[in-house]
Amino acid sequence: MTTTKPPNSKWPHALAAATLLAAALPAVAAFAQGTKSQEAVDAIIGSEVRQEETSAEAVPDKVVAAIEKTAESTKAVRTATKLDQVDIVFLTDSAKTEGGPPPAIESKVAEHRQEIEQLRDEIEGNAMLYHALDSRQVLVEDVLAVSFDKANVVIYAAAKPPR
Repeated sequence: MTTTKPPNSKWPHALAAATLLAAALPAVAAFAQGTKSQEAVDAIIGSEVRQEETSAEAVPDKVVAAIEKTAESTKAVRTATKLDQVDIVFLTDSAKTEGGPPPAIESKVAEHRQEIEQLRDEIEGNAMLYHALDSRQVLVEDVLAVSFDKANVVIYAAAKPPR
């Protein structure tokens, strides 16, 4: 005599749930805020983003001072939620294509390497600052230092501006 088992009643329910989930995914993506439009970037950043080009040799004291305050800046980046202005300073002579920062700045970067890595991690975790950099096509790995002044921030990047 053969015994037949009743079909497993869990499979139809699991299949129905998976189908419903797959059908809902495109609708969820429509609610996500993209960063391709300028309006979306402005809404995320919420601050005026300005850029400036200079050489590290023209402002070495400012860059070195900012590097020396990296631990403080990292805490400020972690808690920053609203800024009036974000200034991105492109240190064009410090870009990788130009051989990197001048020796005085490079030695400070080497001295504070761990702190700068933590700063970069915090920038990646701060949507406002990350998207400010991304809006100017700056890689987080090119950030050398950040300097806060009340509700304004200056980000020094060893990079060239996009052309």
